[in-house]
Amino acid sequence: MIPIELSSRQMLIMDIVRENEPITSEQIADKLNLTRSALRPDLAVLTMIGILEARPRVGYFFTGKVPKNLISERISELKVDKIKAVPVVIKEDTSVYDAIVTLFLTDVGTLFVTQGDGNLSGLVSRKDLLKIVLGNADIHKIPIGIIMTRMPNIITVTPEESAYDAARKIVDHQVDALPVVKVTQEENQEKYKIVGKVTKTTITKLFVEMGKV
Repeated sequence: MIPIELSSRQMLIMDIVRENEPITSEQIADKLNLTRSALRPDLAVLTMIGILEARPRVGYFFTGKVPKNLISERISELKVDKIKAVPVVIKEDTSVYDAIVTLFLTDVGTLFVTQGDGNLSGLVSRKDLLKIVLGNADIHKIPIGIIMTRMPNIITVTPEESAYDAARKIVDHQVDALPVVKVTQEENQEKYKIVGKVTKTTITKLFVEMGKV
């Protein structure tokens, strides 16, 4: 994974190359009073993550990229298909009571609701369920379709979009989860087949993973 923070020596090497490019590994080692073998691991890391470019018989060049830029590029290039999780899906005629049981048994914050044809029709959150329970309704008799948020009032993301796109939608729309959908045309109408989910937890785990050196 791309490290978020470079070591002090790697930062110094980056500055030396930026100010003296093209520069050979021998010249960098002389400036740091190190041997080439001691320098080799740092040069390998800086080259591998794209900060430096090595050209045979010429030397090292600074690419203009810094760790912040690299993290941004990584998030923009990483597709939702690679980070999506398995969604918990229920039917529209599922009772509110059964939906609550499912929510807690699966330990999730959002349930996705499908029609009889299996396409996404809505979603329901912990807050939605809490509201109906506090309203003293008969939760055994009320179907989830009555209280769910319906399409097209649901923010979705496709497998081809980037992790950045998903994170931006979560922040911009202040939602906890996004259904990952594949859009199809059936009888001149758009249908949304749910193939995954991206949540705040998904994005948090992604940043933690990218922060590992």
